[in-house]
Parts: sequence; C-alpha cells; structure tokens
Amino acid sequence: MRRLLFIALTLLSTLLPGLAHAWWQAEWAYRKPVTIDGGPQAGAIGSDAGRVPVLVRLHTGNFKFEGVSETGADLRFVAGDDKTVLNHQIEQFDPLLGMALIWVDVPNVSAGTPQKLWMYYGNPKAPASGNGQRSFDPDYTLVYHFAEGAVPPRDTTAYGNNGQTAAVPVEGTVIGKGAQLGSGALMLPATPSLAVTAGGTLTFSAWVKPDSLGARQAIYARRDGAGELVVGIDQGVPFVQVNGQRSTPGQPMQAGQWSHLAVKAEGDSVALYVGGRPAVSLAAKLPALNTAAAIGADAPAAAAASGTAPAEGFAPFTGAIDEVRLSKVARPDALLLADAVSQGAESRLAAFGADEQQAGKSHFGFILAAMPLDAWIVVGLLGLMMVLSWAIMIGKGRNFGATSRANATFIEHFREAAGAPLDRLATNNTVPQEVRTDSSLWRLYEVAIEEMRRRHDRGYDLNAVSASTIGAIRAAMDGVMVRETERMSKRMNWLSTTIEGAPYVGLFGTVIGIMLVFVVAAMAGAVDINSVAPGMAAALLCTAAGLGVAIPALFGYNWLASRSDAIGADMAVFVDEFVTRLAEEQGEGRSLPVAVQARRA
Repeated sequence: MRRLLFIALTLLSTLLPGLAHAWWQAEWAYRKPVTIDGGPQAGAIGSDAGRVPVLVRLHTGNFKFEGVSETGADLRFVAGDDKTVLNHQIEQFDPLLGMALIWVDVPNVSAGTPQKLWMYYGNPKAPASGNGQRSFDPDYTLVYHFAEGAVPPRDTTAYGNNGQTAAVPVEGTVIGKGAQLGSGALMLPATPSLAVTAGGTLTFSAWVKPDSLGARQAIYARRDGAGELVVGIDQGVPFVQVNGQRSTPGQPMQAGQWSHLAVKAEGDSVALYVGGRPAVSLAAKLPALNTAAAIGADAPAAAAASGTAPAEGFAPFTGAIDEVRLSKVARPDALLLADAVSQGAESRLAAFGADEQQAGKSHFGFILAAMPLDAWIVVGLLGLMMVLSWAIMIGKGRNFGATSRANATFIEHFREAAGAPLDRLATNNTVPQEVRTDSSLWRLYEVAIEEMRRRHDRGYDLNAVSASTIGAIRAAMDGVMVRETERMSKRMNWLSTTIEGAPYVGLFGTVIGIMLVFVVAAMAGAVDINSVAPGMAAALLCTAAGLGVAIPALFGYNWLASRSDAIGADMAVFVDEFVTRLAEEQGEGRSLPVAVQARRA
C-alpha cells in the first residue's frame, strides 16, 4: 500500500509543474503577459470602469514581432485564467514598421487589483479571429477608426453606420491613421440605431487636434427641427450647445495638440469632458434627434428640415480627428477616463511583460490546465476510487498468489503421506510454517484433524469411524471452506462498484462541465471554437477518467475471480479427497487386508 501511494504521489508531482505554468493551447508557441492596472500608480481611473475596449499598442520597444504572422492572424488574447478568450480587433498591424494597434475587449477594468491578460502568438495555421463587432459592446452605435484611407469611414460595430462622405486621411495621429477636417462635413447616416429620443442618453467621444483656434468651430453637430446638439470649440475653448443653450467656458485646448473630447447626456444634464475628466456641465435635456449628423461642420440639412435657417451657424472645424465613438447610453466617468488614458501615446493603463516560449507541453497538460473546479472534484473522486481499487487488486493478487503456492506445497506433502495415518502431517511438523500460514488447504486439514482428536478424547474408536462421524468432519471442513471463500471475496464488491460506478461519475462530471462551458460562453458572448474547445476537452476528460478507472478494475476483477474460483476448486477437491481417504482407511465399511482377516478368523 505504501508503494502504491508513493507511485501516486510521484505521478502527481510530475503534473504539478505543468499546472503551475498553464498554457492555453499547444499550437501557440509564444505568449506575452499584458497587465491592465487602473490603480493610482498606473491608469488612476478612480473607480471601476466595467467593460472597456482597451487599446494594446505594440511597438519595437515592447514587442519584437518575431514568430508572429505577418497579418497578426494568430494573435489571441486570453484572460488570466488561461481559459477565457477575449474578443479583439486589429486596427493596424505592420511587422516591418514594428507597430500594431489592437483593441481588446476587457470584461472589467478595475481601479483596484491589477489583472493579467495573455497575448498568444506563433501559430502559422491559425485563422484570423479579430472581430470589431464583438470587441465593442452593443451600446456602441458607431465607432470610426479611420484606418481605411480616402474612403467613407467604416463603422466597426454591428450597426453598420458607415460614413456617407469620404474622409481625407492623415497619418501619424494619436492612434494610427485619422481624418483631416476643414474641407467639408463628414456626414453620418440617419439610422434608427443613431436616433435619440427626447431626454434620452448619449455619449460622444473623439480625439481632436485643432490646426488653428478659430471662433465657433463645430466638431459634431446634429439638428432636427428646433432641436439642436453641437459639440465644438470657440477660440480653443470646448463647448456643448443644446437648443441654443451653451455651456460655460472651461479648460482650453491648444492648437496642434491632441485632446480627448467627450460629451455625456443623461437625464437633465449634459456634461463635457476634456482628457477624460469633467470640464463643464450644462443643465439641459437632449431633444429628439432623428436626422443625419455632421462631423467637422454644422449640419447642412438643418435649414431644409426646419424650414428656416438657423439664427447663427457654426464654422467648420479645421484640424484632425480620430477614434470617433457614439453610444446610446451615458458611459461611466471611469470608462471615459480609461479611454483617454489608454488611447494616448503614453498609455499608463496597459503594461507589458517579457515574452514566454512554450516548453513543449503536451496536449494532455493543456487539458488539465483548462479543467474547472467541478471537474477537479470529479477527477479527485475517481482518483480515490482508482487508488482503492488498485490497492485491493494488488493486495488480493499477492494474497491469492501466496495461497496458491502454499496449497500446491501442502498437497504434495499430503499425497506423499498416503498410506500413513491422516494425522501424520500434524504430528511430525514436516509442513513448513509459511505453508501453514498461507495455505487454505492446511486450515481445512487442521480442522479435520482437530475434529478427529476431539472424538478420540471422548473415547470414540477412530479405527472404525462411522458414516455420521465422517459427515460431521466433512461439515466442519465445509464450514472452514465457506469462511475461506468469504475471506477471498472480501472487498471484491468494491471492485464491482468501481466497475459500474466510475463511468457514471465521469459522465456526471462531463455533463456538468459541458453545461458550464455553454453558460460561460453565452455570458461572455463568445461562441467560437477557441472559447469552448478547452472547456469541452476538460469536460470529456472526466468521462475518460471514469473509463480509465473502470477498465483496469474490470480486468482485475475478472482475473481475481478466476484465481478465487481456482482456489475454491482446490479446497473442494481436497475435502473430497480427505473424506474419501478417511472413509477408506478408518471407516466402518473399509476392507481389511487379507493377513488381518486371517488373524481375526
């Protein structure tokens, strides 16, 4: 038993290093840790921002671009548990220039404990999996990266609110490519997803860089009848105007410098944010807006829609713009601050660690790393069943082997003593002590001799044993044989329970594991094969473990049952042989030798 436990602990120790250095999937050769830290010493976002599309900016200073696909198709982002695959979108990936811009959907950016993500790469066979429609939550109704060039900007979200006019591309903006404004309005579509109800909620954000600080420049404008929403700058001072009511002057912007500008409308308040921090607030409700909006100029269709020209129009915005976003909800302040902090050139929200290379871990090790707690409970229970069943099989096998060898030795001594009194072996101590200890035939012989001695002590004539006495001795031997059979059958029922129960225990773990895989995938909004395959493999491992416990137990049970039957047959034959010799040599109806009969005559 101690040897078995030692073997089990040795196997466990070989598995522990693999579990400590879990690797998501074997096909990916490299990974890089990315730490998202919103604490005061890093992003300093103040409070939890929730789900945030975090910009991962790779360059030659933090990434070597070696071993990765030329298009970044093999990039995968996995949560710190090394199981949950995070959605991502590649805005730009250029290994020759050593630059990449990737948006990663982080489920919860916290201002407390930093969280680690893993960026996996180095799988030339991996298909591209980046998808902006899943990287930005459904409350984003429009997201422009301006990475397409001199064409209408494409909306990254699933709403498909693509631009109606072409953008003038500009290089070297705050996030890759941007658009140059000043020559005309960039028109947005008038779609139901962009419609705003009276008193509704809205969030607009963008990075802007004014070329000059002119008067009344419109960055985002939308009009519907008498309703009006304008976000702009006036002599470098950003403002928001609702139905002719403008916010008070706040923090000014500098010409030729990038600034993150955001407006959030919620209830009776419209707030303006500069650099992710509140600047000014306007006590106003949003009007109903169902018309097309304009970026970089006043809404040109407003006069036609209302029948009258506005009292005072706005001048076009002259400068560059990048990363325009519209949301149908009022985003948390911490999220707006996280956007400003993480998207700037000097991001403090994301930190990168040293790249790691896979050390040849097996596929089985990856399955173990993907196993959840419930699967480990099932596998632990099956491991206990396996240890007990193997301990029983090994113990029974050794016991049955010793019994068979001792029986074979004893029966040789018994047959060599044929013709001598039956109690010869008990009186002359010719049978070795180890045979007496292990042999079941010796115990049958011993009880029979004891019965004969007991009758001799009572005055019975053992030279003429009656049929009833022979039957009593046989009954005593049968009783010992039954007890020997029971002793051999002890704990064999545990093997049969293991054979029948282990597959069901494993199947139970598989069913629970698959249920959890689908529930977690549905909650995370990820239904691709990369997100569910590790959990499915770990769940199926429970069934494999159940079969791995039951199959050896089945073989062992059958082998031990055959050994037990053979020993039982030897005992039955010995009882018959002993009783036959007793009746023949000392029974009442025995035939006497001729010389003895002549003397009696």
